[in-house]
Parts: sequence; C-alpha cells; structure tokens
Amino acid sequence: MTVTAMNHFTILTDDLPATLDFYAEFLNLKPGARPAFTFPGAWLYADGGKGKDPILHVVAGKQKRELVKGVIDHMAFTGQGLAAALAKLKARDIAYELRQLPSYGTWQLFFLDPNGAKVEIDFDPAEKAA
Repeated sequence: MTVTAMNHFTILTDDLPATLDFYAEFLNLKPGARPAFTFPGAWLYADGGKGKDPILHVVAGKQKRELVKGVIDHMAFTGQGLAAALAKLKARDIAYELRQLPSYGTWQLFFLDPNGAKVEIDFDPAEKAA
C-alpha cells in the first residue's frame, strides 16, 4: 500500500459560523457537498468552494473542553497574496509568526484559527511581506 497525496484535515469547533467565516476570509475555503451525517459540521473546498475535493472537514457541536490539541501540530496550505494575508491578520488583531526558510526562501505564515488550531500558509519566495 502507498499513499499519493494528503486528502483532508479535520478540526473540531464549538462555533461553526465563526469557524466558517474565518476559513472563508483567510483561506477562501467555502462549504460544499457533505454527507448527511448525524452530527453538525461542514466540508470546506478550495477556490471559493469550486474545488473538486474537500480539504478541510469541520466537526461542530463540540464543547470548548473537547477542543484539545492532539498529536498533529498544524495544517499547512500553499497560498498566494502574502501582503494581503498579513493585512487581514493585522486588521483582525490576530497574532501571527512569519518566517522565511533558509536556502529555500519560502515564506511561512503561522496563526491560530478561532478553535486554537494552528494554520500555516506557505508563500512563494518572490512575494513581498510588506
């Protein structure tokens, strides 16, 4: 058996609307088709909901105490528009860490979603941070 690609990440939330708004604003991920599960949630798709496969599953209806960190440290995405991303984070007063990989030059932007999940977005070295 082998794997060929990452399929999706799943996060837990106690506030589905805030989580959906956050991922729409910062990653342009939008809800799309989802099976009729017995629990609330959403499947989020890339490209403003036009993506072929869901890349982030959100399981809702959890208590705040259930939103605990497991062994996965963060989820990483490839993005475009570093300066715009930084402006959005600053406008919402969301703390972030920005670093540039030695030798590669890739920009790595880290911040937390409303549930405490760490998000990374990687940007091309040619992008400008300011």
